[in-house]
Amino acid sequence: MSETELWIIFAVLFTAILLTDLLRSGSRNDRGRSAVVYISVALAFGVLVTLVLGTGSGSAYFAAYAIEMTMSVDNLFVFILLFALFRIPTEHQHRVLFWGIIGVLAFRAVFILVGANILEMFPWTCYVFGAVLILSAVKTVMPEKEGRESRIAGFMIGKGSSEIRSGRFVERIDGRLVMTPLLLCLITIELTDLMFAFDSVPAALSISTDVFIVYTSNMFAVLGLRSLFPVVNGALSKLRYMKYGLCVILVFAGLKMILSEWVHIDPVVSLGITVGVLAVTALASARAPDQ
Repeated sequence: MSETELWIIFAVLFTAILLTDLLRSGSRNDRGRSAVVYISVALAFGVLVTLVLGTGSGSAYFAAYAIEMTMSVDNLFVFILLFALFRIPTEHQHRVLFWGIIGVLAFRAVFILVGANILEMFPWTCYVFGAVLILSAVKTVMPEKEGRESRIAGFMIGKGSSEIRSGRFVERIDGRLVMTPLLLCLITIELTDLMFAFDSVPAALSISTDVFIVYTSNMFAVLGLRSLFPVVNGALSKLRYMKYGLCVILVFAGLKMILSEWVHIDPVVSLGITVGVLAVTALASARAPDQ
């Protein structure tokens, strides 16, 4: 089996998941089962990558997947904020997230392809990417200010209708087509995801510059974590130490890129460090007393 065949398998699996996600019911139990299935498919695909392309590629896939899952936790907090700002009812949130993934498919493909080609054509840019990751690490533990997504949402709220009538993205009001809060929220989510991509894509590229490895792990992670949103919504506040773990992972990824000319770190080691940091921070968060 070749990498081309793996691309085909990925496309078939991802399309099947999206179609299933579009048709599934909205019950909480159903959403929980779907999240388990999606994450299981992503892990099984990683095993297939390992069997076909070798341990190095498989470890790179799992490490990039783990990093993207960790970094996307911030996205979940943003979703909660945006749904509140746009007053999106719970029954419509899944639809907004679904169509958001469609946009991410295209945007992330461009980011990853361009980023991988830049690193290949201009090797010195690894220092720039590494510096970006270290700056992102510092940002994760800095005191929070008004987020960019809040400012974008504030701008977008005045661009359309202020109420949801039919659950559509566009409605005709007083004889003219108007964007509903659902569409405004979707556009804001896509814009904020572009900003997140400036951090998450370089982090994945620090593990591997193979477009196949980075893109497939990235997309499976985005899909898996977004499917978990309705399930873990109330538990996100308990992950109080996760940002420190993310900071350590980003610093590691940044130093890995900056020192890549002199120090080679095997993907298996990268995977072990990433998983180890996540395990420690998750355990510390679970054992921390409630505040």
